[in-house]
Amino acid sequence: MRVSNVTVRRRIFVALVIGIVLYTALITRLGYVQLVAGPKLQEKAHELWNRNIKFEPKRGRILDRNGKELVSNISVPSVVAIPVQVKDPHDTAKKLAVVLGQQEETVYKAITKRQSIERVPGGRKISPEKARQIQDLNLPGIFVVEDSQRFYPNGTMAAHLFGFTGIDNQGLTGLERIYDPFLKGTQGHISYLSDARGQAMQGGSEEYVPPVDGMDMYLTIDSSIQSFIERELDQAMVAYQPDDVLAIAMNPKTGEILGMGSRPTYDPARYRDYPSEVYNRNLPIWKTYEPGSTFKIVTLAAALNEGEVKLEEGFFDPGYIMVAGKRLRCWKRQGHGQETMLEVVENSCNPGFVTMGQRLQKERLFEYIKKFGFGQKTGIDLIGEENGLLFRMDRIGPVELGTTSFGQGVSVTPIQQMAAVAAAINGGKLMKPFVAKEWRDSVTNDIVGRTLPTEVRQVITPETSAKVRYALESVVAKGTGRNAYIEGYRVGGKTGTAQKVRNGRYVNGEYIVSFIGFAPADDPQIVVYFAVDNPKALAFGGLIAAPSVKNIMESSLQYLGVPKRKDGIEREINRALGDKRYIEVPEMVGLSMREIVTAYDTLPLVVEGKGTHVIQQAPQAGEKIEEGSKIRIYLGDKSSD
Repeated sequence: MRVSNVTVRRRIFVALVIGIVLYTALITRLGYVQLVAGPKLQEKAHELWNRNIKFEPKRGRILDRNGKELVSNISVPSVVAIPVQVKDPHDTAKKLAVVLGQQEETVYKAITKRQSIERVPGGRKISPEKARQIQDLNLPGIFVVEDSQRFYPNGTMAAHLFGFTGIDNQGLTGLERIYDPFLKGTQGHISYLSDARGQAMQGGSEEYVPPVDGMDMYLTIDSSIQSFIERELDQAMVAYQPDDVLAIAMNPKTGEILGMGSRPTYDPARYRDYPSEVYNRNLPIWKTYEPGSTFKIVTLAAALNEGEVKLEEGFFDPGYIMVAGKRLRCWKRQGHGQETMLEVVENSCNPGFVTMGQRLQKERLFEYIKKFGFGQKTGIDLIGEENGLLFRMDRIGPVELGTTSFGQGVSVTPIQQMAAVAAAINGGKLMKPFVAKEWRDSVTNDIVGRTLPTEVRQVITPETSAKVRYALESVVAKGTGRNAYIEGYRVGGKTGTAQKVRNGRYVNGEYIVSFIGFAPADDPQIVVYFAVDNPKALAFGGLIAAPSVKNIMESSLQYLGVPKRKDGIEREINRALGDKRYIEVPEMVGLSMREIVTAYDTLPLVVEGKGTHVIQQAPQAGEKIEEGSKIRIYLGDKSSD
């Protein structure tokens, strides 16, 4: 069939138009790819070619206030794979699984991933023995590399305070978790271009970004004071076999925590070996309970500050006080009889404190309770702090007012009590407790951050605070806190014995006994709280907790270099309560034996050496010793001087 010229021209035109359209579309597409999508496509190509080898930073250390290392890092081996270099994945996976105790399939999936480098399951932070076994296998593409692990040189010491880290050195609990962003540092890496087999491209550039190590954290904790606390916690667990025991030491003027601990405890390096309720509960900030008589310090401070009571005024205690038809008893059934308000504090007399609460009335008493920080968190930089529990104002009747006055019916935390008592004795200022003191560059040691003491509010006047200190010093010298008395130091404090509550009911025979003490009483440098939950012994705070506080404070005061003095309230000796009398050692050096026999024939002297005069003595003159303790004198010839 013959085709006309017109038809041919039409076909050529259509073909030309189609060609132009296709060419235009191609040019448009190429332009789009080159100009619009080009950067994104280039970025994707770079991602395919680019390989990163990551370098982990060193986690910052944790040190005490004096720079002693408390938590650091040690090098440990880990196993990694470069999948493109693994020659026989099945055989490699089989051999690795045996050494690492893993499923062969799990290992195989890891070492065949399309990754530049992959961690082998079960190969993180392994033992040196396993590392040597893997090295001896000489498996292509499998490498033993250096990794780091948290190291706790003091074992369980302050474990709840520090917390611990996970397998990737991430903070999981305690200070490790709270300050993880500062401690963990920043990863580094080497970037390079690779081909499809993972080999570095010839002429490709490499980029090295070094890791930035985490900052070192300096705490308010003093490791020596912490060790004194740990010693007493261990001894209390052995002596009284309680459900738990806790202790806190703090600088009352600044809110700095000097030491904190509890039992039961755990080893942060092996936290998986312990129940979660042990390592997740930091008892000094988490535990809530009725405080008992330590809470009377708040009632006393409020009543003194409001002018509702004077320490010298009289009071009669028959052993109880009637409130709204209910008899609120004193711990001493027969009562204390006629006494002053100062003696009410010394004797921890419940009816006397109920009277203080009644004079204040509920509005003012609970206003002070809240001002002292109860019913709310202190804001300490630790995880797990509780609020405690107070009566609602519309549920406070005469009985609730009375029981609250002597520490029953309210629920508090140990750290709240520490902060409140510190405010009562430091001049009236409620300070925010804190643990992290400074941040320093781990390379230069330059200070990059610091926590300053924070005053929350002024609760009572300095004059009232001085009266509280005097009254609490009298408690230790003459009253229920006598077992915390330290010869040569002015010590104040208050006992606490509270019946435990379970499911809203008091439990017969189960108590939380406590003592809170401070020294020197006129210028407090340290305040210590010690509580024992359900001791299997005679449950009184003055008998169980006070001696532990005494031991912690005495060791701490000597360590801190606080000098002994003789201007405190003179101790009242009560032989019936087992009090011991102390005497001052006289100066005997230079005296003849005849003078010694004449003047000191009643002293239990031990004479050593030969000669006519005393040339040395132990203990030295001026020291106080328990009555009946031996004094050694050493004889020699009198100096010609």
